[in-house]
Amino acid sequence: MPTTRTTGVRYKGLTARDLALIAVFAAFIAVLSITGAINLSFSPVPITLQTLGIMLVPALLGWKRGTLAVAVFLVLGLAGLPLFAGGAGGLGVLAGPSAGFILSWIPAALIIGLLTDLMVRNGRYLFWAGLAVNVVGGILVVYAVGVPWLGVAMGNDHLAAFTAMVWYLPGDLAKAVIAALIASAVYRAYPIPPAGRPVIEDVEPIERTAEAEKADRGEDA
Repeated sequence: MPTTRTTGVRYKGLTARDLALIAVFAAFIAVLSITGAINLSFSPVPITLQTLGIMLVPALLGWKRGTLAVAVFLVLGLAGLPLFAGGAGGLGVLAGPSAGFILSWIPAALIIGLLTDLMVRNGRYLFWAGLAVNVVGGILVVYAVGVPWLGVAMGNDHLAAFTAMVWYLPGDLAKAVIAALIASAVYRAYPIPPAGRPVIEDVEPIERTAEAEKADRGEDA
């Protein structure tokens, strides 16, 4: 008697659970953004926990939900809610020195989510690989967009902007380590299911031998 074998499963769309996760983690980023901002005398950009959220959320939710959570947070902040550092909000933040960093969060979340999804799909979440992903997406990408913009805000003094970022680097590296530690613990204890509804795409028939059919029925071969 022929039976079937599933050869491909894809996840499509977003479920109600996915939408709830997006909303919860967007709020999580907002809490990190407005909690404990530290102003520096030599830089107009305060130290916050924002980057921790940008690293951790896509690492846990994947590229689709993680990027959407960051996007929801940005849309709400740009719409006027006081969600950015120091209680700032509205489109006016795009004219400030932090604008480059704010705009970098979408590509940063996308890269972290894609690389993490690839790592998990090919095995499991590994701390050192996750740390490297966080550094690439949460530091290199963010600095690549944010520092030049900061240089313009500081009077086209890009060297001064890069020098100022040296003081942010240890804290951002610590956030990358923390995000990787949390993500590795979550994946071991309670991995979050992939986004979307599972859809079986390919089903192949399998010919069953007479012996296998008897074994299924509990008969002697």
